[in-house]
Amino acid sequence: MAVFESKPFREPALNRTIKRYPALFGVPFVLLMVAASYGLTTFTQTRYDLHDQKVKQLTKEQELNLDKKRKKFDIREEYFRLSASADEEWEPKRIARPKGLPEWGVPPPEPPSTKKEP
Repeated sequence: MAVFESKPFREPALNRTIKRYPALFGVPFVLLMVAASYGLTTFTQTRYDLHDQKVKQLTKEQELNLDKKRKKFDIREEYFRLSASADEEWEPKRIARPKGLPEWGVPPPEPPSTKKEP
């Protein structure tokens, strides 16, 4: 039986060049990625600069005015308010037990003894 050649009959010139010199494709691709990342930093910086312009810092006078309008916080008042709201819509209700189950459920099984008897 005849052995076939591993080379194709008419291989394109670009394929032969890339097989012979793989850096011819790889190096420009890596350079393009690095240049693009540096190029996009200007757009990213612009985005953050615009965001910083929207957020402004409060002066000391504005901070003091905000404190005057604030309600004093009392932990006891919050506790009673939350506990009162929880009790309003809740009612204990007993459900029926399955038949054959004792009132207090099934007793836990006894653990196996670890003592060795002679």
